[in-house]
Amino acid sequence: MTDLAAFTALLAPEGQALLAALRDYDPAQELAVASRLRRDHPAELVSAALGQARLRQRAVAKFGAEDAYRMYFTPNGVEQSTRATVGRYRAERMKALGVRSVADLCSGIGGDAIALARAGISVLAVDRDPLTAEAARANAAALGLAELIEVRCADVTEIDTSPYDAVFVDPARRGGRGRIFDPEAYSPPLSWAIEAARKAPHAALKIAPGVPHEAVPEEAEAEWISDGGDVKEAVLWFGTEPGARRATLLPGGATLTGGTSHAEGHGGERLPDPAVRPVGRYLYEPDGAVIRAHLVAEVAKELDGGLIDETIAYVTADELRPTPYAAAYEITDELPFNLKKLKALLREREVGVLTVKKRGSAVEPEEIRRRVKPKGPNSATVLLTRVAGAPTMLIGRPAGR
Repeated sequence: MTDLAAFTALLAPEGQALLAALRDYDPAQELAVASRLRRDHPAELVSAALGQARLRQRAVAKFGAEDAYRMYFTPNGVEQSTRATVGRYRAERMKALGVRSVADLCSGIGGDAIALARAGISVLAVDRDPLTAEAARANAAALGLAELIEVRCADVTEIDTSPYDAVFVDPARRGGRGRIFDPEAYSPPLSWAIEAARKAPHAALKIAPGVPHEAVPEEAEAEWISDGGDVKEAVLWFGTEPGARRATLLPGGATLTGGTSHAEGHGGERLPDPAVRPVGRYLYEPDGAVIRAHLVAEVAKELDGGLIDETIAYVTADELRPTPYAAAYEITDELPFNLKKLKALLREREVGVLTVKKRGSAVEPEEIRRRVKPKGPNSATVLLTRVAGAPTMLIGRPAGR
């Protein structure tokens, strides 16, 4: 039985019954479960159902249990799909731009198409892999979105996108050897996606967050998106604010754009790098999306702060000011890097719960914990970094606690 045939069998009543029975199964008991199920069902169907059950369990982290246990996945589909919170945000932004129809190129198992359809946007979802396209079609049906999502198995480079208000492209960024870092090695290449975007009234291209700024076209807005503090992706927007750089933090939705920090900010002039100054009472760690978007200067201005080192994205200030764009720490000690002194200080303060963070230091947090052996009822945070070029240990605690 081919993969496509096995997948099709899962959609039939017997396959559906197996998937329902496996919803809460324990993977540690898979051998026993498989042996039991094979007494009443074909072995290949049982294997396909078990594989799908495993994928659904993995997909809960991205899609939530309610959707994940109704959807269908491929291994690449789980790995490469957009997290639902990010897809929902992007779809709402499309809707706010007045987009009513989208050509979703390289649609995968349909995660983004689902988010767009739920925003009321009609979608053409295109993927060249037959199994992946079938999974996308099954997902549209399972979630009651088949009327808004047309799935087509085709080469995206052959699709006429002119009837659509917008184009969304999510090129494959993984190959046989793992993650692909060269945008021109994406499938399709970033240069092709940019040309497709230029032909549409609006477009969004999902790319890796590590994309060099010089690779961003002048007419595009570049947005870096984090979710729960983890940078998830970058998006090149066409038809919005040319040249703007944006950092968006989910789930709250705070957005910082080139010097403004409201929902629909405007780019404006780039701020100069903040001045380096001595460590003050508070240290701010900007969100990764802010750093990737090169907007640390905007955060420093908002906080009336400066940098502790010209090459380190830590902002220091004397006042505690609430900001969604950075985590704040109250600094109690500033010491030259010395593990013996750190161990003695932590022992004196009876610190047993130790959080170690680093930026600009080659020392790994696990090595610090192993060497200092924290013990006691109290907690502390150690930030390994550089201050004015010198390796330094900053000791403190999250501000406001």
